Amino acid sequence: METIEQQLAQWNRIRRYLDISYSYVLAKRMEEPRTNPVLGYRTAGSRAEFETGELLAAEMRAIGLSVEKHRFTLDGWDFHHARLTYKDEEGREHTAELGGYQTDFDTKGPRHYTLIDAGTGTAAELDRLDVRGKLVLVHINQRNDWWINYPAYQAHLRGAAAILAVQAGGYGEVDEQALNAQNICGPREAPAFSMSRKDAAGLARAAGLGFGRCAEVTLDAKSTVMPETESYNIVGTLPGEDADEMIVVSAHYDSYFEGFQDDNTAVSLMLGMARALKLAGYKPKKTLVFCAFAAEEWGVIDSRYDWSTGAYNQIFRVRPDWAGRVIANINLELPAHAHGKKHRVRSVYELKRFLSECIRALPAEVANLYPKGVGVVCPVQTWSDDFSMAIGGVPSMVDEFGGGRFMATHYHSQFDNDGAYDEKVYLFHHLFYTWVLLRLDGCVLPPLDFAERLWALDASLTNQKLSAQTEGSFRKKLAEAARRADKLTRWVWKVNQGEVELSEEERVALRRRLLEIFRLAQDCFVRLDWSENAIFPHENTQANLNALHTAAWQLAAGMGKQAVESLCAIDDNHYANAFDPAVVDYFADKARNQPPERLMWGAGRLQERLALGSLLRRIKAEEKAEKPDHAAALAQVKQLKKDQQELLKEIVKAETADLARLSRTLKQTTGEFFAGKGE
Repeated sequence: METIEQQLAQWNRIRRYLDISYSYVLAKRMEEPRTNPVLGYRTAGSRAEFETGELLAAEMRAIGLSVEKHRFTLDGWDFHHARLTYKDEEGREHTAELGGYQTDFDTKGPRHYTLIDAGTGTAAELDRLDVRGKLVLVHINQRNDWWINYPAYQAHLRGAAAILAVQAGGYGEVDEQALNAQNICGPREAPAFSMSRKDAAGLARAAGLGFGRCAEVTLDAKSTVMPETESYNIVGTLPGEDADEMIVVSAHYDSYFEGFQDDNTAVSLMLGMARALKLAGYKPKKTLVFCAFAAEEWGVIDSRYDWSTGAYNQIFRVRPDWAGRVIANINLELPAHAHGKKHRVRSVYELKRFLSECIRALPAEVANLYPKGVGVVCPVQTWSDDFSMAIGGVPSMVDEFGGGRFMATHYHSQFDNDGAYDEKVYLFHHLFYTWVLLRLDGCVLPPLDFAERLWALDASLTNQKLSAQTEGSFRKKLAEAARRADKLTRWVWKVNQGEVELSEEERVALRRRLLEIFRLAQDCFVRLDWSENAIFPHENTQANLNALHTAAWQLAAGMGKQAVESLCAIDDNHYANAFDPAVVDYFADKARNQPPERLMWGAGRLQERLALGSLLRRIKAEEKAEKPDHAAALAQVKQLKKDQQELLKEIVKAETADLARLSRTLKQTTGEFFAGKGE
């Protein structure tokens, strides 16, 4: 076991070869293959994505890594172009370049359409319009209003040809010319495109547009979805003393537009790290794997969980044997821009203690590259590939990228270019994540602390109406499991500090056991809410109960409008308040009732929804009366509260049983590997 001083000496030798100019140039080279000749795009399964993968494979070989291409099946998308042409009042022609979403639409050359302004695209707005065969212009904030799939499918059911979405805040705020692209989470036959605020304003002036008004335009577009095609994860390996035990560094190489931050600079950072290790002559103890994931942005037709396709396929289908062998995944995203004054590593709970130790040992000149230093936040979330890796049994982390304004300004727009490049921040990422990699490589055992997740689970249960028996049993089993987790963690730390020795056979067996326990914790205690946030199993029902409680007293006080707002916070009912039941039910079905291979990382993790559309419509209808009477709605809400309270009780009982199972495994592991070795 190496000391901190020895690892620092190695890191200082390697850092001389961390060349951010190399990484920057590679990131720019990745922009060359493109699906759309004007806007860029390296979309899942496209020729441009393939060519980028070939470029990266060649670069890995040039560095000196052994390279494999891991093939998998996905739904691909090729977005070639979309251009809208219109004339102003003086007859001058204007052409707007449009962004695309993963849908089918081929005009086979310029084609005339009538375009109609439909406000925000809700069912109530479309009820007032005839959109059949027309292009439907909608103004939406996808962060605060609704995702693109709902108005797109709503318009499709009304016979629209396609929708053109203008971002009314939330994304693409950096410039009036910003386009946007996101995963569609919907059917390929409901076409959608993105239009900039500048072009929408010009069209509105030229045609006198406003809600319900029309303009005559020409659209030339080609967007093609390719079911059941192929793509490749590009895997470069630096062999270690142990060929069986691995650390994976990853980033994704598909992109929207130029994708400079998301994720060119992350892929080139990853290869910059690999290059420095090779040039420094570093001899790793574990096998180091540098994996460029394809199809992170999208890869499955008509699924709520249509992103992180490459990573999910890698750990669940292509190389499921990585579980039990990979002690950690360092995933990299948007690393050449500061997303706040403090850098944060987003991590699974089990790596929090290890990362905190890494940060404490980090030389001050590196930590000080961020004004407020470096910290750790938990857990990993679904918006990057590390979530798929984690639920597949690989302890994972990612550089946190969601805390600043970049996501609302530049992200997924044509302004994700080197204009937002921060050399100092990029240097920090090279230095810090190389340091973390070396610290992981120096660990005898996976540096996992299972108590951290359990204390977070304990803090998350706040419902006041559970019976003393139900809650007491939960707290008791949790405390027992936490004590055993802490005991096992102390032993693991002693092994990693060289205070306790294990035979090679014991070490390998214990490594696999620790990773099995990690996977057990993921299976038992990681669920999703209807906004794709990673939560504990009881949290969705607990939140719903809180909203129902608020709605009940609001109805009792005659506050019907406020009660509607409270009920809309439950599950997907925000959409039920704005779109037809057929639309809401369609997407709810796509979130729960597809085969697991279509739901991927979301399979089995989403609770059955509370469908409140009819209740919302009842309350809104009652509000129109001179003297609203909400007695019937209040009775329904009270019954829903009782039902949800009973459901919460059953969920907590299931969590208690899982805690007992985890506790037994922890106790067995400590006894099996450390009995007789002294405390």
